[in-house]
Amino acid sequence: MEALTVGRVKLTWLNGGNNYLDGGAMFGVVPKALWSKKYPPNEKNQIELRADPLLIQVDGKNILVEAGMGKGRLSEKQLRNFGVTEESSVDECLRHLELSVEDIDMVLMTHLHFDHVLGLTKMKKEELSSMFPNAQIITSQIEWNEMREPNIRSKNTYWKENWQAIENQVVPFSTQYEVTKEIKMVHTGGHSAGHSIIVIESANEVLLHLADILPTHAHQNPLWVMAYDDYPMTSIEQKQKWIQYGLVHNAWFSFYHDAYYRALKWNEQGEIIEKVERRR
Repeated sequence: MEALTVGRVKLTWLNGGNNYLDGGAMFGVVPKALWSKKYPPNEKNQIELRADPLLIQVDGKNILVEAGMGKGRLSEKQLRNFGVTEESSVDECLRHLELSVEDIDMVLMTHLHFDHVLGLTKMKKEELSSMFPNAQIITSQIEWNEMREPNIRSKNTYWKENWQAIENQVVPFSTQYEVTKEIKMVHTGGHSAGHSIIVIESANEVLLHLADILPTHAHQNPLWVMAYDDYPMTSIEQKQKWIQYGLVHNAWFSFYHDAYYRALKWNEQGEIIEKVERRR
């Protein structure tokens, strides 16, 4: 498991599973001739994507960012349709760190699409129950509302079985949520109406987790947004804003979906100057 320290905050990437999605969908209107140079596809034009939660440890708190693909949550047909070749082993990763799922204090959900939220629950006696029973689950109020009442487009990714077992743990916020004095969630919209990002600022060091408005390092160009984005112009606006903020503050940018990098820093020319590569 790869790790990084930002000021006083320790970060460790856990194994949440993967899937393969159409590269064209992941890069929207960007021609394949351009995006494939930065993120290579397979023979089916699919690209490998991770779903790896980030464990944050500070001040005796164990905080997860996202929840992974889960285990045993998808049917064989769904596994095939969503290109899943590996399910989550978050519980095993936690045990390796001498922790358990009961030790998680918070789960920060940037949004509640299936590939982020499946790992919040597990099957127990043929019923779904909370994977992290002692955790507060933090997400934006807008996201939580749409999760429970999806529209004609979003009902394909907001499933009732993904929220019914954990609804009593959910703590929704409006525009911003202070997780600790050094960690905050900020509502951005873009990828979904309720999409949020995570900002860590500790001891003059900064890490930005822009979630699905910056799903991989290859989405660095503000105009390279996913066809999955509900509000692409908002994604562009927010990505411009936060990438510039990161460059000014020499920030790390971390990723949930990237199969190659856990986190990296860019200079003003867009060149990678520091990196934490994923061990493949």
